[in-house]
Amino acid sequence: MMFPDAAADLAPASEEAPGTPPPHDLSTPPPHDPTTPAPPRTDLSRLAAGVEQVQRELARVIVGQQDVIELLLVAVLADGHVLLEGVPGVAKTLTAKSLARTLDVPFGRIQFTPDLMPADVLGTSVFRPTQADFIFRPGPIFASVVLIDEINRAPAKTQAALFEVMEERQVTYDGTRHQLPAPFVVLATQNPIEQEGTYRLPEAQLDRFLFKVAVSYPPLADELRILEAHHNGRVDAAAVEPVLTATDVAALREQVRHQHVEPRLLDYIARLVTATRAHRALYLGASPRASLALLNGAKALAALRGRDFVTPDDIQTLAPAVLRHRIQLTPEAELEGTTADDVVRQLLQSQEVPR
Repeated sequence: MMFPDAAADLAPASEEAPGTPPPHDLSTPPPHDPTTPAPPRTDLSRLAAGVEQVQRELARVIVGQQDVIELLLVAVLADGHVLLEGVPGVAKTLTAKSLARTLDVPFGRIQFTPDLMPADVLGTSVFRPTQADFIFRPGPIFASVVLIDEINRAPAKTQAALFEVMEERQVTYDGTRHQLPAPFVVLATQNPIEQEGTYRLPEAQLDRFLFKVAVSYPPLADELRILEAHHNGRVDAAAVEPVLTATDVAALREQVRHQHVEPRLLDYIARLVTATRAHRALYLGASPRASLALLNGAKALAALRGRDFVTPDDIQTLAPAVLRHRIQLTPEAELEGTTADDVVRQLLQSQEVPR
């Protein structure tokens, strides 16, 4: 994906010294130095087959939403959590639940409410009279894929209980650490319209989500397909079968970690994220965690698209989902109607794209 304005603003390249080889195009595989042994190419056939199976199962119940599904798969491969935001009725919960069904791992679901307590999520100690001691009883968060419905309906103390869980994949209770199963992914939903009975998520918690995915209305053609599928009785959420085990997910994640990334792309990520901290429309920029999210997400997206190397397009594709919940607009920018996505587009256009 290229941005015309950004390309037009780039300064002309400096004249290369005689005999200096031109930099290679980052949209092609990295060049190989003939004086060193060739690095082994990553075989992504297993990953491609697994992703294809997951997509086939999701297609049984989900119409369209290809961009959303792609970002969810990227998050699973990149070991990240996802916040799904959209109006009621656009299949946020159905998509997250169906994805969880394709993984043969423990699944937990929590409906967040204003009276929910941290112990309702994490677990609690229960007294055993026969042994005269306490035993920890794990809460619903102890699952590999956890679906949190309407996450913004719980108060701050319950949200804070997720900080350690989402970042360190563990729960500390009564001084004892309880490790969560691997993989561990939180898929949370929220409605951006309804404000009554909701609480703003803390910035520290938002920063722990790899992506914030905006789920929009389906186009007319997809809505017609939804109607036809329901009318003909072809929709059965229970028909989705598990196709990947925890061991499979761990192996695919290991492949993603070894994706090739050029130093110039690392510099591009750092410049892009650093630019959020000096933008006039923002009073809060993105943290280094955003840089790591862009890096890990770009590796997973490249693998998902059949490449063992990252390109600038991977970074640009993921930038809105990575940054939109990590930056905060100034009051003046909000009054002007500027959105976080508008700022991300400006940042992408202002940064020189590596060649």
